[in-house]
Amino acid sequence: MTRKTLKVGIMPREEFKRRTIAIARGEYKPRKDEPKIWFESLQSFAQVLSEENRMLLHIIEEQKPKSLQQLGDLTGRKKSNLSRTLHTMAGYGIVELIRERTRELIPVVKATQFSLEIGLPRVCGFCERAVGEVRR
Repeated sequence: MTRKTLKVGIMPREEFKRRTIAIARGEYKPRKDEPKIWFESLQSFAQVLSEENRMLLHIIEEQKPKSLQQLGDLTGRKKSNLSRTLHTMAGYGIVELIRERTRELIPVVKATQFSLEIGLPRVCGFCERAVGEVRR
């Protein structure tokens, strides 16, 4: 199995919006080594890359199914469940869904390793309250 690493980061939605606007305005230029894929929370990262979903990626990488139906036969999961999961993963750049002339979707794994970048939140509600209490 070829190891393909995807660098991902965790950033709350509001902070991600501010970052995106700053980039669009030319006020911030992302570093070349910054993640290109962002999750809103560790929980969302953990859901997308759950043990079950990592096994799914392994099966796709090893067996190279030619359709979601074939993948369903290999995994015992329903086609509708696989479609939803794989579309979510595709949105994060983890898999690619290639549409064939037969209208079948062929899943292809784009990442087999994940590098996670996470920092402390800039301001949290608890910190703001604690600082407010100290200032009084």
